[in-house]
Amino acid sequence: MKNSRFMQWMDEHFMPVLARIAQNIYLQSIRDAFCIFALPLIITGSVFLIISNPPVALHWGIITAWNNAITPIQGQIMTAFNLSFGIMALMVAFGTAYSLATRWDLDDALAGILSMVSFLILCFPATDVSKVSFGDVLNYLGGQGLFVAIMIGIMTAKIMKFFTQKGLVIKMPAGVPPYVVRTFTALVPFFFMITFSWALEWIVWSHMHITVPQLVLEVFKPLVAVSDSYPAALAEIILMMLLWSLGIHGMNVVSSVAYPFWMTQLAANDAALKAGQPLPGIVTEPFFHMFTHIGGSGLTWPLTIMFLMSASKQLKGIGRTEIIPAIFNINEPLLFGAPLVLNPIMFIPLILAPVAAVTINYAAFAFHLVPRIVTQPSFTTPVFLGGIIATGGYWQGAALQLVNLIVAAIIYYPFFKMFEKELVENEKAAEQETA
Repeated sequence: MKNSRFMQWMDEHFMPVLARIAQNIYLQSIRDAFCIFALPLIITGSVFLIISNPPVALHWGIITAWNNAITPIQGQIMTAFNLSFGIMALMVAFGTAYSLATRWDLDDALAGILSMVSFLILCFPATDVSKVSFGDVLNYLGGQGLFVAIMIGIMTAKIMKFFTQKGLVIKMPAGVPPYVVRTFTALVPFFFMITFSWALEWIVWSHMHITVPQLVLEVFKPLVAVSDSYPAALAEIILMMLLWSLGIHGMNVVSSVAYPFWMTQLAANDAALKAGQPLPGIVTEPFFHMFTHIGGSGLTWPLTIMFLMSASKQLKGIGRTEIIPAIFNINEPLLFGAPLVLNPIMFIPLILAPVAAVTINYAAFAFHLVPRIVTQPSFTTPVFLGGIIATGGYWQGAALQLVNLIVAAIIYYPFFKMFEKELVENEKAAEQETA
């Protein structure tokens, strides 16, 4: 009963606030920018990072031979990484403006282009660009420039919306081809945004001799450091699972705010790996998707197996339905079919299992029991394979996933048995009533 009252309170007071956050168009646009525009580059670029930096610490003969073979051409291989994963902020700048412009019925393609150009201006020092090495700017087109990219994407779309709504655009007479109309309609916001970006970069450079992304990094250093802490990871997973227990996609809500921090940590790890230095970041996106949400949000792989072997016809049927999606870390059939959502019995393990996994993960990475994450596999990458890929080819990544699965199974089992008993009794009662 206590759980039911708590769930009712959450449903009435907590869920509406978080639902509004989840529906915020700015957060949705940022999430789309990462998932639609940046993620393909991140995943593809990560492959080249692993190829050019094999896990030589394993001391396997084949890996040593592989490392010796690619060492002379490592720089050439890393070109593909640097110009894919390495420019994710540029894609986020495009994607954020594009997604917002689409929602506001603006010219989304031109908004994305204007955002990219404005972001590039802010990344280069206000000096003779022909004398600036592209390599000196490259870091700020990736993880280190994410905050500026997001802000520029939002600002670009808002500027285009403002000029369009106020009619402060060049209007062409009827009969002019549509592509010409698009060009002249965009001229005024283009001139304004580019001039603003140029002036801002010039002011910052002339006074501090750093670029805007460098300035923002200095300001946000404490915040980024806090986001990589155990309390931050714990708060994020608890909020995720509280939302899921109410039927809201917790990962989407939390990641819409936390994703830039996660990707900043991942980019820092990539940079350290390239430089042969210790990896600094722990709390990244794969920290959750690969090592916490195994089988889907809530670490429900063990529960899927329990359902599959359940004495309850309902749970057995759900287990059969879920077994294939679970391989690819998709568990909506389980969450809404059992259901686990708004379920007072399963509410506790649905939160406890991921919390335990986050604790184990953080300790394993912090004490270097498992190599830290260097790449982001797709969230649909099956268990064990995902752990190996995320850590750059180390078997310890799969071992960590196995530990989390075992712990989750221990946590879920007594609650599963209580839930199963209740359903079996209901099924027997229904059969007797029918008979």
